[in-house]
Amino acid sequence: MDIWIAFQALLLGVVEGLTEFLPISSTGHLIVVGDLLGFNGEKATAFKIIIQLGAILAVMWEFRAKVIGVLVGLPSDPKARRFSFNLFLAFIPAVIFGLAFADLIEHWLFNPITVATALIFGGIVMLWAERREHPIQAESVDDMTWQLALKVGFAQCLALIPGTSRSGATIIGGLVCGLSRKAATEFSFFLAMPTMVAATVYSLVKYRDILQTSDLPIFAIGFVSTFIVAMITVRALLRFITNHSYAVFAWYRIAFGLLILATWQLHLIDWSTAQL
Repeated sequence: MDIWIAFQALLLGVVEGLTEFLPISSTGHLIVVGDLLGFNGEKATAFKIIIQLGAILAVMWEFRAKVIGVLVGLPSDPKARRFSFNLFLAFIPAVIFGLAFADLIEHWLFNPITVATALIFGGIVMLWAERREHPIQAESVDDMTWQLALKVGFAQCLALIPGTSRSGATIIGGLVCGLSRKAATEFSFFLAMPTMVAATVYSLVKYRDILQTSDLPIFAIGFVSTFIVAMITVRALLRFITNHSYAVFAWYRIAFGLLILATWQLHLIDWSTAQL
């Protein structure tokens, strides 16, 4: 195994685990870090998508009581059936828009400059959403109506643009629609499960011809490091939001986006995949 490639896989796994459930765009960070490391190409793209499964397993483990309770309660519990229906309804828009536009978006928008622009714009929207007054219609995920779930589902579609952040789009979309900060965050976690599992399966099918058995150790390193770091991050975020807003993440997005644009304009970093 090439030590440098193993280090790249480990670093990208840490980045994925750290950023997947924070509203700062894991895909955007993976694109930027991958570009800096020279970790690009179709196989690298497949790697960045597939290791997301490690993050999903981490959040499924963290919420295992809720997941098991819903699965067990589906035959008889109206609350479990309503939650499952809401999750399914919120998942559908991403499937439709993803299948329709994913390849075009990957070809034209998967570059650091698009990421920087989306980070800045998303940070501004996040600040606005946190500061606006809005009545809370759902304190918990179990209080959500199907209309609220569908609205969050459409908000998630914005995350197809790299740098927007899937968790950021769903959390801020939830806040704007009337979810409490806790409900918006937890529903973002639950919605990530079917969304990212589907993205991983789609990636495996799409890139099956270029993936080889010899790639397994590298993917394993990325997967395990993602799982461990994501577990730590999810627990830390749940503690953080009990007493804090998402403003700190908004300012981070804006600062990071401006840094990328500045290094590009000043020719301090050669963003090899940058496009206008």
